[in-house]
Amino acid sequence: MLQKLLSYLIPITIYKQKSAINTSIEVTRVNGKLVLDSKNTNYSYGSLQRILKKGLKIIGFKKIQSMQSILVLGVAGGSVIKTLVEEVKYKGTITGVDIDKEVIEVANKYFKINEIKNLNLIIDDAFEFVLKTKDRYDLIVIDVFQDTKMPNFLFEKFFANRLLQLLNSDGEVLFNTMVLHKEHIERNKKYVAEIGTLEFKIKPPLRVDKHNELLIFQKK
Repeated sequence: MLQKLLSYLIPITIYKQKSAINTSIEVTRVNGKLVLDSKNTNYSYGSLQRILKKGLKIIGFKKIQSMQSILVLGVAGGSVIKTLVEEVKYKGTITGVDIDKEVIEVANKYFKINEIKNLNLIIDDAFEFVLKTKDRYDLIVIDVFQDTKMPNFLFEKFFANRLLQLLNSDGEVLFNTMVLHKEHIERNKKYVAEIGTLEFKIKPPLRVDKHNELLIFQKK
């Protein structure tokens, strides 16, 4: 209780460790709540949760409630999954994929995501999983980072085309991107232009935070 009260005055780090994938994983109590951070950015339950929630609102909570299957690429602490279950009231199946086993262990210990009954957690590389899965989804959430870096494959047309194949009719993609400098802005513009040649309906990119831009597109 004392630690929780003190966290309203100063952030209190309660766990810090390296993993094979991330140079730093930190669980910090801020204003009474736990957040998961990497060395330079929030991974879960801070600004990132608010950003992805805005994307889910644009897609529409009622639409999401009617979905049967959701894929989350990049679980981290599981904040978007908690939003889906606790705020959207989603009852269908959620498949969460993350490459970092240690991050998932932290998510289970501190954020109890392993207690979510409709969640299937898979330790795997997002690219490899997308290539080999035979399942189909109504919503794919992409939130894949290594600290502030995003893997190049996320912005390749081949990967976007594979996402298209995994979506059910009218399925949606919510893609959280980090925009730190001009090159990232140009990268996003090029990506949107490329996927515009595929069978996607693309919503205008949404700058949600100083360093985050949401890309939302739907299968035609």
